Amino acid sequence: MTSLLDGLLHGYDKRVRPYSKGGPVTVNADILLRSMGPISELEMSYSLDCYFRQTWVDKRLSMNISLENVSLGIKILERIWHPDTVFYNGHNSYLHIITTPNKFLRISPDGGILYSQRLTIRANCMMNLKKFPLDVQQCPLRFGSFAYSTADVFYKWRAKLTSPVDIYPHLTLSTFDLIGYPMTNYTDIVKGELHSILAVKFYLRRHAGYFIIQVYVPCALLVVLSWVSFWINREATADRIALGTTTTLTMTILGIENRNDFPKVSYITALDLYIAVCFVFVLATTVEFAIVHSFTKYGTGEPFLAESTDDEESEEENMNLSGKCDLEVLEMERMKIEGHNKRRSKSFLALLCQCLTGTKTGFNRVKTGTVGLHDLSNSVSQIDKVSRVLFPAIFIVLNLIYWFAYMP
Repeated sequence: MTSLLDGLLHGYDKRVRPYSKGGPVTVNADILLRSMGPISELEMSYSLDCYFRQTWVDKRLSMNISLENVSLGIKILERIWHPDTVFYNGHNSYLHIITTPNKFLRISPDGGILYSQRLTIRANCMMNLKKFPLDVQQCPLRFGSFAYSTADVFYKWRAKLTSPVDIYPHLTLSTFDLIGYPMTNYTDIVKGELHSILAVKFYLRRHAGYFIIQVYVPCALLVVLSWVSFWINREATADRIALGTTTTLTMTILGIENRNDFPKVSYITALDLYIAVCFVFVLATTVEFAIVHSFTKYGTGEPFLAESTDDEESEEENMNLSGKCDLEVLEMERMKIEGHNKRRSKSFLALLCQCLTGTKTGFNRVKTGTVGLHDLSNSVSQIDKVSRVLFPAIFIVLNLIYWFAYMP
């Protein structure tokens, strides 16, 4: 075999391509994809690990032997012509060299050559993030000759295979699903000359589950939490303001934290839009309370005990001989006040103490009905009643429109 190879390479000039006086050399290529990732939105790039194989025919290396093909060491590459294939949109790509350089060469008797390499390719992928994180990205891989034009080298996808781009079984990606990889071949101007180019475009659909759990659900729950304000008594100013402020600040922090992990694009993404809508709803809840509060009368909702008059006639008519309050009158008053809030019940307890001690003031206020029950609380705001229905209805409708518009 050694003497045969020495005879083939005797007088062989690797600087001259095959068919130098005829048509272009046809280089057939195929790719076996082993793994893919990481895919970076910040760097607008992706990586893949693959076996990259090229075949061509060099009649100068044809042999009259009975073997189907001959596998040779990689040192032979330094002595024969091979295509100068380059990945046009690649950067920081490399050949695996552990434990030895991962490439081999095989020659068939008719001069056909198979050249295979294991490569990790890092390629540029200009991503459109307008629908992020419900997007489908198209990441191309383009390759062709570095120096030869179409007059010298022409690239084709390897036709004898089921698919020139094949995927390892059970290939999974951490943040995307590979849903398609159409292949094309075309010619384009490179460095002022017409070059033959092969391209495969990887269609990647992003996993939305992480963002649904980490962003969408928390934002929606914060909006729902802000609606609790509509059921809080409108006189409870501190409670409603505290709830509105807390939800607003939490929504702001949530939006900022998630934005830091992604590229600073000049346009709004689908995630930004959802966070902005939720922020508007939370802020609108606080604005709604400000409107409700402006219609709330000052001093209402607080228990008010009317001043007793000094011209009341004898309390002895309404007190028994032991100096106790009329229990029947006291029971009627208790039933009136029952069901009101604790602050109002305190007025009843104070009144009870006054009656039990036999003071005139407490008894007269029970007798004359000047406790002011009609002033104890405001009625429920009509704005709150409408908001309890309007806010959830609008939010549900906007969610339906959002998911219908952005779901791939």
